[in-house]
Amino acid sequence: MKLSAQFAKRFLVAVAAVSFLFSSFVYTQSVKTPERPLNLLVLGDSILWGQGLKEEHKAWHQVKSWLEQNTGREVREKIEAHSGAVIGSAGDQTDNSTVWLDGEINRAVPTVNEQIDYALRSYSDRSQVDLVLVDGCINDIDARRLLNASNTPAGIRELAQAKCGAPVAALLEKVVSSFPNAHVIITGYYPIISEKTSNDLFMRALGKRLYTPAPGSPRISDKELRRRLIAISQEWYDASNEKLADSAKSVDAKLAAGGSRQRTLFARVEFFPGYAFGSHESRLWGFDASPLRKLLVILAFGRVSIRTNDETRGQRSDSCEKVFKRPDGETKDQKRARQWRLMLCKLAALGHPNRKGSAMYVDAITNQLKLLISGGWLRGAGAPAISTP
Repeated sequence: MKLSAQFAKRFLVAVAAVSFLFSSFVYTQSVKTPERPLNLLVLGDSILWGQGLKEEHKAWHQVKSWLEQNTGREVREKIEAHSGAVIGSAGDQTDNSTVWLDGEINRAVPTVNEQIDYALRSYSDRSQVDLVLVDGCINDIDARRLLNASNTPAGIRELAQAKCGAPVAALLEKVVSSFPNAHVIITGYYPIISEKTSNDLFMRALGKRLYTPAPGSPRISDKELRRRLIAISQEWYDASNEKLADSAKSVDAKLAAGGSRQRTLFARVEFFPGYAFGSHESRLWGFDASPLRKLLVILAFGRVSIRTNDETRGQRSDSCEKVFKRPDGETKDQKRARQWRLMLCKLAALGHPNRKGSAMYVDAITNQLKLLISGGWLRGAGAPAISTP
């Protein structure tokens, strides 16, 4: 009897031990290590900055929300993009006084290359950057050329080839080498003027105001001026997208040849004529003024104020006033120049994607993200399957 009792006691102890080990194993298998947040870096100019948009309506913010909803992971963003940024080159040295200005203020620096350098300083581990959104090249051309009817489609195509080709490819190579585990999506641009743009008195007067023909050039009719602007805008859309796509493909091919898992993709925005500036279905910010007031603006050459219809005009106006405040001892000529720059600063949202335009960028970017995810990006990270379009 004693032997039997001892055996039973030992058996129960053994069973308890096995049960404990088994339950511990099950628990450790059911409790997963929390996934780290995804890191999103945004580089570029006013388009990816989201000129004129509240933060929640900016394309990068909506892409962040989309990723969080579709992967179940937190996304931490770092925004280096700002209005007016040019591409620059790898050896650029920035005046640090411009770095912390409001992103709504149009300025060439920090260049996009410099934005990469600033981002590198802020990440303790650059390999943890998962996704980079980037754009650039329109400011290297100067967007005002697209609104000057003295230019030609051939000239615009040549500029697009020069500024959106090799410089962008070099920029993308710097991005992928700087952030070795990041996928990169570069976004395209859009035509500003189309046949759907209003042909009212104000738009005709505005076209003439921006027209700067070469000395001795013959006068052109309003009809010809409009035709030229439409042709220039369409050529810009086609040529810039072509070169940006080629740049992305060339870098992507190098990555693939080297066995890298990184991808570099181009997000084209399908922008129809009815979405252009001044059209009934415009996807771009415009003026917030009556036809009479807009006419007075043209006739008074800027002495009559006019507002834009974007969401951040008040904030931008305050920032512009601070940047272009009157200095001591200002001359009349200096005052005239400062006031002109101040007016342009306040109107900087004109021609940039509005909320509907921003949504188009979100669609273009998330379509590329769907391809990345279906191709294996974030596999094993608990991301649900996402159907591609």
